[in-house]
Amino acid sequence: MKSNIHPTDYRPVVFSDEAAGFQFLTQSTAQSSETIKWEDGNEYPLVKIHVSSASHPSFTGEEKIIDTEGRVDRFKAKFAAAEARKAALVSKAKKARAQKDKKTDN
Repeated sequence: MKSNIHPTDYRPVVFSDEAAGFQFLTQSTAQSSETIKWEDGNEYPLVKIHVSSASHPSFTGEEKIIDTEGRVDRFKAKFAAAEARKAALVSKAKKARAQKDKKTDN
């Protein structure tokens, strides 16, 4: 086992899940330039997080989409664009076939 690979600069840090309005104080090495005054009157570094036990569906039992990065919207847009391209290709193929049929009928 390698020695001296684990961090040793643990300190109290407040993690804040802003979507759920949930905060907790724990020991961490996470760096932050923001601080917050905690319930005990001391000021601690603040790390903002997107998901915690208060908002994650596995812990809350709720089924919801957590989309902080717009991934679902990007997927829907990509899917809609693909459908539009497919419809355009089908339309183009129908027009080409109709023109080909006109030429053979004449």
